[in-house]
Amino acid sequence: MAIDPAASGAVLKRERVRDALLELIEARRPGDAVPSERALCARLGVSRPTVRAAVDELVVAGLLVREHGRGMFVAAEKITQELVPEHGALAVPRANGVWTSRILEFRTLPAGARVGRRLRVSPAAEVRYAARLRLVDGAPMAIEHLHLPAALVPGLTEEELEQGDLYEHFRDRHGVRVSEAVQSVEPTVVTRAEAELLDVPELSPALLFERLTTDTAGRPVEYVHSVYRGDRYRIVSRLALGPPASRADGTGEGRGDHHPGFPPGDLTSRGLVSFSAHGVVQHD
Repeated sequence: MAIDPAASGAVLKRERVRDALLELIEARRPGDAVPSERALCARLGVSRPTVRAAVDELVVAGLLVREHGRGMFVAAEKITQELVPEHGALAVPRANGVWTSRILEFRTLPAGARVGRRLRVSPAAEVRYAARLRLVDGAPMAIEHLHLPAALVPGLTEEELEQGDLYEHFRDRHGVRVSEAVQSVEPTVVTRAEAELLDVPELSPALLFERLTTDTAGRPVEYVHSVYRGDRYRIVSRLALGPPASRADGTGEGRGDHHPGFPPGDLTSRGLVSFSAHGVVQHD
């Protein structure tokens, strides 16, 4: 599958506008006004359609509200139900298919306020940013936007992001051992540029994953958000209502090839939630 440079560029430009809007939202309270689309165009140096596409996405996601004749406002906070037992574990089994990656963009840039807060680094600190198109058996499945502290992975290469297990590369080539991850999932729709990359109609339903991964010392080592196709990807949660059962052979659950929203590899996050999230790729 050939990647359309125009579509890739549009996705990346919209991504930068989206991050700028999220910073504005996070700096305000629910009900506060947000600058008009015209003002945002002038501030960010982008076209009106680009701003509108990013605003539309955040309206659908429930982060912004448009009021006719008044403008745009920060939406009311979402109701969040946390599943955090005193003792528990999140097991992340494999998803089906052969997963591969294609790099859309790979560069070093300042973290900025929003990413810096998540990675607990200065806004001026350098991060390695990568946008990847994720494919399953050759078919596009997701677009991932990764942010990694440059000081932890100074020699990270595009080849590591395209081939093999990223967390194994962290461990074997950079001495970084991942330990835990906190991840959220919510519904969204794809923009026109994302639709072209994912080979789906514009405004198709999708899943938005956001994840923060820490190492064994508790340092944030990866902040990533991903858009997964809603027509080909689903998650089934298995709730553990009692002590975990042991397998007949005395071992734990088998290693997988890909986890929902996660790069391929084996990641068990202990002490977070008490269910197993199964990512299932449906081949229709």
